[in-house]
Amino acid sequence: MTQQPSRTPPRFGVEEEFLVVDAATGVPAPRAAEVVEKASATLGARVSGEITTLQLETRTAPCADMAELAAQVGQARRVVAAAAAAAGLRLLSAGSAPVAGPVPPPMTTGPRQTRGIETFRGLHDELAICALHVHVEMPDRDLAVAVSNHLRPHLPVLLTLTANSPYWDGRDTGYASWRTMTWPRWPVAGPPPRFDSAAHYDQVVDTLQQAGALVDRGTVFWDVRPSATHPTLEVRVADAALTADEAVLYAVVVRALVTHLSAVARRGEPAPEVPEQLLRAAYWRAARDGLDGEGLDLATARLRPAGELARDLVALVEPQLRATGEYEYVIAGLDRLLDSGSGARRQRAAAQDGGPAAVVGYVAEQTAGRH
Repeated sequence: MTQQPSRTPPRFGVEEEFLVVDAATGVPAPRAAEVVEKASATLGARVSGEITTLQLETRTAPCADMAELAAQVGQARRVVAAAAAAAGLRLLSAGSAPVAGPVPPPMTTGPRQTRGIETFRGLHDELAICALHVHVEMPDRDLAVAVSNHLRPHLPVLLTLTANSPYWDGRDTGYASWRTMTWPRWPVAGPPPRFDSAAHYDQVVDTLQQAGALVDRGTVFWDVRPSATHPTLEVRVADAALTADEAVLYAVVVRALVTHLSAVARRGEPAPEVPEQLLRAAYWRAARDGLDGEGLDLATARLRPAGELARDLVALVEPQLRATGEYEYVIAGLDRLLDSGSGARRQRAAAQDGGPAAVVGYVAEQTAGRH
């Protein structure tokens, strides 16, 4: 009989980033502030601007269960999509824009943004990208760092579940997640290193800041990090999910995985040693093919169907999912995802029906939940 977890599941929440585009042309529009102002009448501090004026972000409060998370994610998407429509705009939940936007993207203004431009220069030309971040409650920072070490080999599989950025600069890149390919250019991005403790993490971040590789701790862009502002572990590897249901599905899997790995870390089990070159190759495969090709199994260093790797991940956290009553939901959601394909595949299918305009319309409808 499968042993059930005994600890109360941690609370969790998500941050979703969206692109604002002109409703007529699909071109990213520097009018996110208008949408935020209108949506904040309902969402309050749960909606805000982002680093460029083409983007906005919504966030949930800490949630105890899947139903609470789904309600908040769905509400936020409906509100911001309606606010965009009222301004002659559309809201897109995609890792990158289907139609090329302005380069460099217009930035929000302020001292921090100025320091960022002075520090990172041309890297800001590629900042009009959107992600899905999952926060899992983790008041113990040493445990958070230990779980981060254990998460590293699972990050490529997590990426495949939301691969949703096939287009860049108005062309099909051939990748499922081109957003993932832009991040390695940044000095502190991609999979995190292994750390011995929270003190070691802080020492490394302080050294990077002294070296001029960071503006502040908010520009630690690793795909997993202890949050700089909340008692959480933040998992940042995913593209913006096409639908609210996919965002919730992904977040539920992430919480279950963090819960499982927390127990592993508490038992003192060492994190797997993953050669950096293999982890990099696994990221590349996941970004290129998403769920539609083969992924690199880091336990065996062999290629396997990406769908099998996703099912293995769900099987690993089955006890956690059953304990929260989320297992059947996740299995059904994964089946749908494997059948219909990642967001990238579905965007391409829309393009075959009507080109870039059809992609923009499809993504906007999926984002708002009108599908």
